[in-house]
Amino acid sequence: MKFVLTAFLLLVVWDSRPAQAAGGLPLRLVADVPLSGSIARFDYLSVDPASRRLFISHMGAGRVIVFDLAARREVANLPGFPGATGITVVGPLHRVFVSVTGGWLNSVIGGGKITAVDEQTLRTAWTVPAGRFPDGSAFVAGRLFVSDESGRQEIVIDARAGKSVATIPLGGEAGMTAFDPAGGRIYVNVQTAGELVAIDPESARIADRTTLPVACKNNHGLSIDAASRRAFIACDGNATLLVFDLSAMKTIQTFAVGDEPDVLAVDAQRRRLYVASESGTVSVFDISLQRIVKLGEGPAGGDAHSVAVDPATGLVYLPLRNRNGHPVLRIMEYVPAR
Repeated sequence: MKFVLTAFLLLVVWDSRPAQAAGGLPLRLVADVPLSGSIARFDYLSVDPASRRLFISHMGAGRVIVFDLAARREVANLPGFPGATGITVVGPLHRVFVSVTGGWLNSVIGGGKITAVDEQTLRTAWTVPAGRFPDGSAFVAGRLFVSDESGRQEIVIDARAGKSVATIPLGGEAGMTAFDPAGGRIYVNVQTAGELVAIDPESARIADRTTLPVACKNNHGLSIDAASRRAFIACDGNATLLVFDLSAMKTIQTFAVGDEPDVLAVDAQRRRLYVASESGTVSVFDISLQRIVKLGEGPAGGDAHSVAVDPATGLVYLPLRNRNGHPVLRIMEYVPAR
């Protein structure tokens, strides 16, 4: 009995140790495609697999860039989105939902908006008020769930009608939002409380709260792998990634990543995870096995804090605000270790 207990304790200690990088960045440069607009901050990206288009929030320029993935060229640069942050494309609705913060003053007094853009005409379909600082969003069953970061709430919008349905107080600043289709729950990081909150999308009520480990400081970034029911949580206060089991509702692995991790992208087909950081470091993980393995990490370009993956090709996209005096979309591809 003593031997069994000792072995168990050793296993627990080993299992909780942070896994380290396997090597440098396992990505090679494919192309830097020039983008129009000023050398200003970018924010989130969203891919429509059907149309093969990438939608980019050019936050500092107040614009949305539409990029053709097949032709590798910018097809539109839409004005009228001051302080654009989150962006979510919903192909079946032919809608692109853009979180418009309007700048720092709106984050204090309110004035955030969600704008729906018709994906085919690229014209605004509707705009609704959305708290102080609307950020990330997730779509489920005709509703858009939006993190109002400084408003400390989740905003629920009827995505077809363009009407506010509910506001859900969170008790802290809202980080990113994501949907778990297997469990039927919306999840949102409450970054100043160190919690992962589950929301029932039908009732628009909080279903559960989970306190995250103290090893995570300011849980902002969030992405969910539907196949394995694992959530990936980026802790930008201490350069940490948590792997969270949504079935067991507990953290199962912890990794060191680049300073100030921000946007995460899951390549569901090739079973890889990409974590982009404000420091310009990108970390790459193999998520095909029960235990996730870090494949490597390294610099991908200055300010490479936003990332997206084309599900058709596996190519990785990183907008860079200033490359030789103009913004570019950096395209990279995974290169397996030899």
